[in-house]
Amino acid sequence: MELAGTWRKVMPYLAMVFLQFGFAGLFLISVASLRHGMSHYVLVVYRNAVAAVVMAPFALWFERKTRPKMTLSVFFKILALGLLEPVLDQNFFYMGANNTSASFSSALTNVLPAVTFVNAIILRMERINLKERRSQAKIAGTAITVAGALLMILYKGPIVDFPWTRHASHAVSESGAHSSGHWLMGIFMILLSCFCWSAFFILQSYTLRTYPAELSLTTLICAMGVAQSGALALVMEHDTKAWAIGFDMRLFTAVYSGIMCSGVAYYVQGIVIQERGPVFVTAFSPLCMIIVTVLGSFILSEVITLGRMIGAIVIVVGLYALIWGKSKDHVHQIDKENNFDKQKTFELPFSATDVNKTSSLGNI
Repeated sequence: MELAGTWRKVMPYLAMVFLQFGFAGLFLISVASLRHGMSHYVLVVYRNAVAAVVMAPFALWFERKTRPKMTLSVFFKILALGLLEPVLDQNFFYMGANNTSASFSSALTNVLPAVTFVNAIILRMERINLKERRSQAKIAGTAITVAGALLMILYKGPIVDFPWTRHASHAVSESGAHSSGHWLMGIFMILLSCFCWSAFFILQSYTLRTYPAELSLTTLICAMGVAQSGALALVMEHDTKAWAIGFDMRLFTAVYSGIMCSGVAYYVQGIVIQERGPVFVTAFSPLCMIIVTVLGSFILSEVITLGRMIGAIVIVVGLYALIWGKSKDHVHQIDKENNFDKQKTFELPFSATDVNKTSSLGNI
């Protein structure tokens, strides 16, 4: 029993770290494919098509008895989810990453926890009391995380040579330069991507309360994403050759991003959101940046500068503070349930599971 309890506590952390490695691979291979001429509109369509095809059999089998009925309200929520993440977020991200770089885009997406945290406060999904340490930790952790990301973006510093980058640093840094116009456009697109991604997490959390079937929801989101992104691609991409795909890097990018970063990611995120809430999920995004920086320097011989290293350390500190605050929220919520605390507040529960328990108490 103790082992099962320990695994239940550790599982959300391990799941989110696993996803960050998967997202890091997406940063690297997607930028490589886009630089070789692949259309980001077409990539989004293929990515979500692969995810829908792969996840559908699991949803049909494992949730055949537990899948709730589809209502008009849930349908419109799924329609909005398909627009926010597969269509808007992915297209904005690919456009931004193509105009900057893999490491830069992964660093800038670290504003995601801050955006989600602020949106959750506005929607009363997060409770803030400045007199409590856990609230102070969440606010400070968010600010430190953003500061670390900005430090990585604004301060480059001298190049740090490692044994595997010593001979390639200067060549890569010069070849990876972009014009200021494209660079600013890339920053703007990535910021829009983060806003859409944050809205997706929050809406997914609401949707799971009335449609608690993670596999089915994942499949439906991807299917809606295929329909909507396909219509967009037909309007924006007039070259029929852009849709051609063979056994090459383009196919690998579509399959990898579809299975790992759409299908598996939506499912795992849905489970963790039900347990810990959307802010906990987005709090792990800075780890992706660190992984991309390390793998990029090792595999692609990308440049590592002193500013990136210092920024990474600052981000880890902020990440620890934010997760500590969220963990205290989780412990506090469990203590309230164990003590049968029925005091009414205006605070929304931290997870979909808490909503069901609260509504059940209200009906007694």
